[in-house]
Amino acid sequence: MTMRFLIVNLKSSFWILAVVSFIASNRAVTGQTESDSSINAINDYNQLPNIKWEFKSDTSFFASPVVSETLVYIGGLDSLLYAIDINSGIEKWRFRTKGEIRSNACIGSDTLYLNGGDGILYSLDKMTGNLIWTFQTKGERKYDFADYFHSTPVLKNGVLYFGSGDGNLYAIDSGSGKLIWKFQTGNIVHTTPAIDNNKIFLGSFDGYVYALSLSTGELVWKFKTVGHHYFPVGEVQGSPAVFNNLVFIGARDYNIYALDQNKGYCHWNKAFTRGWGLCNNIHDSVLFTGSADERVLMAADPGTGKEFWKVNMEFLIFGNNAYSENMMYVGTTIGKLHGISIKTGEKLWSFEMETYRQNRFKYFKVDDSYRDDIYSIIQSNEHFLQVECELGGIFSTPYISDEVIIFSSTNGRLYCLSRFD
Repeated sequence: MTMRFLIVNLKSSFWILAVVSFIASNRAVTGQTESDSSINAINDYNQLPNIKWEFKSDTSFFASPVVSETLVYIGGLDSLLYAIDINSGIEKWRFRTKGEIRSNACIGSDTLYLNGGDGILYSLDKMTGNLIWTFQTKGERKYDFADYFHSTPVLKNGVLYFGSGDGNLYAIDSGSGKLIWKFQTGNIVHTTPAIDNNKIFLGSFDGYVYALSLSTGELVWKFKTVGHHYFPVGEVQGSPAVFNNLVFIGARDYNIYALDQNKGYCHWNKAFTRGWGLCNNIHDSVLFTGSADERVLMAADPGTGKEFWKVNMEFLIFGNNAYSENMMYVGTTIGKLHGISIKTGEKLWSFEMETYRQNRFKYFKVDDSYRDDIYSIIQSNEHFLQVECELGGIFSTPYISDEVIIFSSTNGRLYCLSRFD
């Protein structure tokens, strides 16, 4: 992600980058609840989802919900992984790690795998939460206050691949938890790797995108980002997406790159003017990109980067989209989930969380632009981080089934909505 707003003091040569908060406080309540949240139709779209249940934790969720059979799995900044009944929203079990959980669970046949935020990879029985094995890295760490996510493990042919704050990408035997190979980069690896054509692709905060042999971990190629005035290293914070022998990935240098899978050269890039474009995913042969401070959502040709459509968003996007046949679902860090037409980008409905509705006018006007006196209200990075959790910012990727939409928020709540499209 990137700068929310930039305060520059030329005399003292400092700037404050105000970005998203990791802090929230809510009372712990589980199960089905009443809600003051609101779902608003846009453009006379009159079929709206219903709120089925909410699950509340003590602290923020940055991770996304993952579903297997009848259970929803999600970890929070309270170091807990929750298993929640998908029909009722009632907690079935919980598992405690020793770190803030900022990555998603990875589901195997009878097992789930979790990057615990404490430098440990956990293997758990997915029905009971009982511990099977652990793998210890050299430790986890945060790059800076805008380093929101940890690497989610990816399971392929019995091998788990994940990145770590120690700068390594690890390949771990999923049955035994034994190390198969590791690859050292020059800094933190918090991207979730992508696999294609017997290669694995990842980004590092050292400013490089890497392609490795899937079987051996040997380097195939690496690509250096351009860098930016405010972010000269060009830290690669976005996670890669793969399609048609290309790798799509965003960095802090305001660029999205389309890289050749075999050689590592850049086919095309999209340069933003106001901030990072970290969220890239492919659906039905279309590249969808969400930008942070640019506050736009785009659909583009993966081969050329040519835009099919582009729509303005009221605030920042950091989670990826989820898709049904005709719609896409995307959250913003102001506390709204949007249902959007895949073909046109038209916003059809918006879910506004109660925390957004309760707190918005402390910081925003009716049109969700900043109040004129915002700089007197928010004067530090830490305060701005708190504001987005206060609003209920959505950093997660929704889960979509035939019946429900499930997503998490930094207000500490997991929401389940009915589906109708």
